[in-house]
Amino acid sequence: MDKGSFVGSILMFLVCLVVFWKATHGNLIALWSDKGAIMVIGGTIAVILMAIPMDKLKNVPGWCKAYLFYKGQSPVDIVKQMNDLAEKARREGILSLEGDVAKLKDPFLMAGLKSAIDGVAPESIESTLRLEVMAMQDRHKTGKKFFDLIKVYGPGIALTATLIGQVGMFSALGGSIEIMGKMLAVAVVATMYGTVLANCIAGPIGDRLALRSAEEILSREMIIQGILSIQAGDNPRVTTDRMMAFVPSAVRSKIKIAA
Repeated sequence: MDKGSFVGSILMFLVCLVVFWKATHGNLIALWSDKGAIMVIGGTIAVILMAIPMDKLKNVPGWCKAYLFYKGQSPVDIVKQMNDLAEKARREGILSLEGDVAKLKDPFLMAGLKSAIDGVAPESIESTLRLEVMAMQDRHKTGKKFFDLIKVYGPGIALTATLIGQVGMFSALGGSIEIMGKMLAVAVVATMYGTVLANCIAGPIGDRLALRSAEEILSREMIIQGILSIQAGDNPRVTTDRMMAFVPSAVRSKIKIAA
């Protein structure tokens, strides 16, 4: 589990709960509006169904899992792993890596290294792996788009509910104060629902997924360069230096210490 995502989610929940509790003096039921909930939640679901194909929406549980659980390797781990493979290939030949391929947990690295061992042309290996990266990036964009739709349209739909509530309130002018109060509550609470949904849930999750996607793309680019360097028979130091080009200077010192 990613500690940052988990702790941030719990903290956001607690902050909202404390503010809601203090604002209503413990009467949380005052924040409930069935009309506002139907408009905001139902409308947001409708927008998602209108914008994203159903076959893509089957991945929603996977996107939520990717937010809370991150299994990607750090740049330090990738450099160390590729450096070990490069040293063995340099010392014993690239065919000696056949036993290591079966032990790899990363399918991307496994496929690329297997192609290199089989003698596939470097150009073919690189083009195939880059196609896989492009496909992965497209999948990640869909996940980011899902949460962006909630972030963008949630407040807009809430504003629609707010306007409807105001129309009902103005229509009741001169009549029952109770009806006016209920319609005003719909207007205010609906706006709150949309704001919380967009800024406390969907926005942060979407931004975290975008960051994860960028990190995974960078990791795979490092792997591609490492595989091509190993296949070319480069010195392990050259392989490491090639991958270090993708690593920030602050992290490079840590890699050198760990190496």
